[in-house]
Amino acid sequence: MMQTRWQEVLSLVSAPRSEPETAALLGLLLSHDEREAIGGRLAVFRALLAGELSQRQIAATLGVSIATITRASNNLKSMAEAERDALRRLILSPQQEQ
Repeated sequence: MMQTRWQEVLSLVSAPRSEPETAALLGLLLSHDEREAIGGRLAVFRALLAGELSQRQIAATLGVSIATITRASNNLKSMAEAERDALRRLILSPQQEQ
């Protein structure tokens, strides 16, 4: 069975390797702007899930647009509770959840 392109990416990124090797792989595959965008998106989701700051505060703190925050917030709202819980477990450290 032929893998989709996304499945190929998932297989490649999830293959066992050291953190430096993974960093090198992603550094070669992604542009600087793409790496920054992914890091920013992760930071936005963490801030929204932590629930300690308003959307405007998150935008100002992270240096992203309100539109970016709104898209991430709408994405979270469209998720089932189980999906939000899974995302929370995957991206928030135990200290941030409390």
